[in-house]
Amino acid sequence: MELFPHLSALLIEEVERRPDEVVLRARVRALGGSCRCGQSSARVHGRYVRRLRDVAVGGLGVVIELSIRRFRCENAACPAATFAEQIAGLTTPQSHYTPLLRGVLTQLGLALAGRAGARLATVTGITVGKDTLLRLVRTLPDPHVGDVEVLGVDDIAFRKGRHYGTLLIDMATQRPLHLYDGREGEDLAAWLRGHPEVGDRHVTPSRVRALTLCPAPG
Repeated sequence: MELFPHLSALLIEEVERRPDEVVLRARVRALGGSCRCGQSSARVHGRYVRRLRDVAVGGLGVVIELSIRRFRCENAACPAATFAEQIAGLTTPQSHYTPLLRGVLTQLGLALAGRAGARLATVTGITVGKDTLLRLVRTLPDPHVGDVEVLGVDDIAFRKGRHYGTLLIDMATQRPLHLYDGREGEDLAAWLRGHPEVGDRHVTPSRVRALTLCPAPG
């Protein structure tokens, strides 16, 4: 049973304990790599060191200093003459975090937002800024609306007394579905026309503040 399965593709050559972190120096076990075109290659063009932050261990942050090889693509039709190796489950292009750490930070951002999430991350041995947490949350794709049994509708003040919008909520899951500018009946009718999976369901004002609704189309 592997203790760290996301590191199984690596050969750890050195472990350095520092006051606030553990540094793992490693290289990839595989002899070759695969280009984005699907062509495999073992012709090494060059090497460089990539630093990846990983989930904390024992209250200490973990940094992986990974020796990355750049291979020559042997597919003559491929526009990329060379490519850097990627390790499934460990590296993604241009990211400084492993997917495991990125997932943890994203959940912290969703649960606690910026400052509070950053403070809790520090307690667990992960150093991250509030802006990074918010950026990770903003990069999440919008959730699929799907079937909504009961749609809650509430107005929300962007600027109290002057500028209002409308918040739509799935009352079964209490999950926000959409936020848009304006709070007139036609604004809601337009949204319902674009979401027929909701239009023939129940529409109800939310518990917080009632909003005058127009009938669902059809």
